[in-house]
Amino acid sequence: MAYLNQSGQFGDLDDSDDEGEGNFVINVRTALLDAKKGAITAISEIAAHCGEAFLPYMDETLSILQTTCGSYHSFIKGEAAEALANLVTPVVAAKHGGSIDWEKGNIEGVSPLGPETTAVANAVLKILVSLMNDIYQDTVSKACNGIENVLNLCGPHALALVAEECLENTLNLLSRSAPSQLDDADEYEDDEHDACMTSVCDLVATFGRVMGKHFCQYLEQFLPAICEYAKTSRPASDRAMAIGCLGELAQELDDGIKDYWKTIFLPAIIVGLSDDDHNVNRNAAFCAGTCCEGLGALAVSDYLQILQLLGKLFNIDPSISESSAAAVDNACASVCRMIMTSPADVPMSQVLPVVLKALPLKNDTTENDTVYKCLLGLLKMNNADALAQGTEIKRVFIEAISEESKVEEDMKKELKMVLEALN
Repeated sequence: MAYLNQSGQFGDLDDSDDEGEGNFVINVRTALLDAKKGAITAISEIAAHCGEAFLPYMDETLSILQTTCGSYHSFIKGEAAEALANLVTPVVAAKHGGSIDWEKGNIEGVSPLGPETTAVANAVLKILVSLMNDIYQDTVSKACNGIENVLNLCGPHALALVAEECLENTLNLLSRSAPSQLDDADEYEDDEHDACMTSVCDLVATFGRVMGKHFCQYLEQFLPAICEYAKTSRPASDRAMAIGCLGELAQELDDGIKDYWKTIFLPAIIVGLSDDDHNVNRNAAFCAGTCCEGLGALAVSDYLQILQLLGKLFNIDPSISESSAAAVDNACASVCRMIMTSPADVPMSQVLPVVLKALPLKNDTTENDTVYKCLLGLLKMNNADALAQGTEIKRVFIEAISEESKVEEDMKKELKMVLEALN
């Protein structure tokens, strides 16, 4: 199979009613356009779920979708962009058993992708990267999502195929100098802006996840652009997005952020924890925890200031909204990360009772492992403050192992064993 990245012919996708005279583009929704969208969605789902059986149709589908991505109609173009990433799935299913064992930041030696997967990933990524320069933000958003999906599946060797252009296009989008942004009069209160920039920031976090510390060389360019969205003058959605992106990068880069800790990450955390918006608080708490975890001793001198600000989040009523509950949950997880990183630098007698009172987590259950590993670690260390809180810890563990609990089964088993020992 060739898996060629070439232009194809599919004349029916170019509606005469999509185009006006001269340079005008009339984006009219018609029954035919809906049918085309449905056909693209169908081929996307077939590719995603049929595995090796789809491979005989790969070349033709790639060619058709490439042509479709040149449509004048954003409705069709965006759907095609969304479908492209699914074309990598069948070749990964056929050649790799459904998943590729890639290593963060490692592009040395033989690529784990193999020639067939490399060819498909290359073809798909090149189309998606070009769509980052589209004039429609919806198309750009879906292109970024597609790139993220392919990179998460295929790893750093796939990114290496398009790295220079992909990074450049992403920075242009962050800097609001991409073609889809040049005519924006007021981007602050626009749903398309929110969706597009969220996709861009998610892609930046994926760069960290895939490239590891190789991405650190680009932080000098990317961090100021991200922080523009964290300014207090920006909408809350932008502020939450930016601080969330910083947290994701900190989680992936560990001490690779050390040169920017005092100048960018810590100031952003301080402002974010003091924000009036609970989504911003939530992401700032997550960022604080991941930074302290990754930096280790380098952040210890700032623990007291961070803990004081995190302490205020425990006064939030979690019943107000999902974001309020998530802010408290992430404050718990952040303190737990700080404890696990350097327990001697956390005033345990003051902090632990506050964390236990807020447990179990009520919204962001993805942090369950962080919280329970911390508590289990303290017990294994025979930490005096943890032992003094034995009754509260038992209560938390009993709730964690209940049928209604969303704690993972493996963790429940470990908690049950510890509960038996505590009784």
